[in-house]
Amino acid sequence: MYFQTLDDKTKCVGVYTDGKLHYDDIPTGLTRTWRYTGADSDEAVEYGWLYANGAKLENACPPDLLEALQKVQKRFRAYLKSFKIGRINLREHCLFELVPENFLKEFCEIKNKITEHVFETRERPENYDLLSDLQKLLYKIKYQDLNLNTEGCRELYYTSKGRIKATELLKNYRYIDYNLFGTVTGRLTTLPDSFPILTLNKDFRKLMKPHNDLFVSLDYNGAEVRTFLDLSGHEQPEGDIHDWNVKNIFDGQYDRDMAKTIFFAWLYNPESKVINYSHYDRKKVLDKWYDGGYIYTPYNRKILVERRKALNYLIQSTTADRVFAAAVEIDKRLEGRKSFISHIVHDEIVIDFSDEDRESVLEIKQIFEKGGFKANAKAGKNYFDLEALNI
Repeated sequence: MYFQTLDDKTKCVGVYTDGKLHYDDIPTGLTRTWRYTGADSDEAVEYGWLYANGAKLENACPPDLLEALQKVQKRFRAYLKSFKIGRINLREHCLFELVPENFLKEFCEIKNKITEHVFETRERPENYDLLSDLQKLLYKIKYQDLNLNTEGCRELYYTSKGRIKATELLKNYRYIDYNLFGTVTGRLTTLPDSFPILTLNKDFRKLMKPHNDLFVSLDYNGAEVRTFLDLSGHEQPEGDIHDWNVKNIFDGQYDRDMAKTIFFAWLYNPESKVINYSHYDRKKVLDKWYDGGYIYTPYNRKILVERRKALNYLIQSTTADRVFAAAVEIDKRLEGRKSFISHIVHDEIVIDFSDEDRESVLEIKQIFEKGGFKANAKAGKNYFDLEALNI
């Protein structure tokens, strides 16, 4: 049965289905809706938004419904504008308490029809299960208010530029809102009203404090290099991958930093012949994962790309999905505990960690390191001052 939730917050439970609004006695057998919200907790529900590859409603809408959709969207934008003028925080209020019921019915009925159209005309994505789990995790992150404060941040205020930026961050942003479909490869971006975690100057990470005892950060040692090896079918070396390359690829000719620079300059330049080593065979990898038009990743993504960018897309997409799969599993491991995933930055997962969960640290790291991918673990009282954590 098709349905739409009336708000996107867990505490605001209400649904529309079969021409009616329901607030208390929610009908059973609800199976398909446009997009996940916190008011929807049934694992059996499927989401049209994922079938539509993150398309906006108007882009997924059949032509005969477009005019009606545009009219209700115009009214909806007017409501949102009035809430903004009235300084009504929609994170603290239920939408269905603020707009007329007849509008909710009209809007939800159109969304139901668009959702039904999507399910009837689009195939289920092969990576649907990961996308569904990930959207739910990103939803949790969105509704976790950040703990931003100036404690220990005096040096940020030494310059006028620093003061302005710190003030802007503290005043305007309280949460992280990721865009699941922001890039072709699947790497995350953030939406306009989000705390800019992915582009933030590292110095300003000091403003970010945990709600619990400390941040615990896990990131892969040489993530893209290890992904390349994995795609090649090779086992992961122990220890630091760049030190391994110094010894095995460059015969000790360069220090770690220079070896790293040379390696990446070669990896993403199809014309470069600097490295000739059986472990790093670009042609072998592309022959396996690229058909001349599309790359097909181990995580069931299919991405149209020209050959010169194919290896780059393949490695970036596969690395991102490995991180997402680990994050989803770690989130499930932390369910019911005080610790929780605070945010994700490229190949790094940051956990807002409670000391009472310390016995789970090793297991969490092991989840992150599945497949032999070695991880760096760090911890600290803010997101800037992180020190190595020996586990």
